[in-house]
Amino acid sequence: MNYALPIFAVLLSFAFVYIVKPTNRSHFKLLLAFSGAFLLALTLFELFPSVYEYGNPKDVGLFVMLGILFQIFLEFFSKGAEHGHVHLDAEKELFPWLLFGSLCLHSFLEGFPIHDHDTILYGILIHKVPIAVILSIFLLNSKIPLPKAFFFITIFSLMTPLGSYIADHAEWATTYFAYINALVIGVFLHISTVILFESSEGHTFNLRKIIAIIFGIAIAYFL
Repeated sequence: MNYALPIFAVLLSFAFVYIVKPTNRSHFKLLLAFSGAFLLALTLFELFPSVYEYGNPKDVGLFVMLGILFQIFLEFFSKGAEHGHVHLDAEKELFPWLLFGSLCLHSFLEGFPIHDHDTILYGILIHKVPIAVILSIFLLNSKIPLPKAFFFITIFSLMTPLGSYIADHAEWATTYFAYINALVIGVFLHISTVILFESSEGHTFNLRKIIAIIFGIAIAYFL
């Protein structure tokens, strides 16, 4: 299931966009707010304690910071698609390789913690759906042929299971799992906090988004 669910989540998101052609952005922003809070809470409740238990605290902190910096670097190429943004001209026929590559690398790293933390899978799934929807909207609205769009979304869907597989079977991944997970924590911290900051546009109070955030934190706590 750890391998299959991320694939199904991405492919079902692609099918949803293809069939429904969603246009209501307010519902999408609520899902983003929930996913950001849920992922942040699971990171704090599940991942943080384990990496400090098995790794040198100062080195763990260093890798968390490196993860934050690495995600900032990736976003120069992904244009913020990991937290709900994509600013590309769909009329261009040239495929956005840098965006696709950075999203795949981000997705690949997400797979590593699943090996030791089953509950983090749910946070990754809920976080992955908005990204898959954004990527699917771009692919389906572009001039890329449908079979080619489906091929690229399938490649994207395989990245997280590939990370999980390497974490399960590679000796180096087992040896350095605490520091790899610390790097992923940094990625998650940056992504989730940016989503939460952006969920309060103009710093105005929005009751629905506050409820979505509290709901996400509460579910993560009781998992």
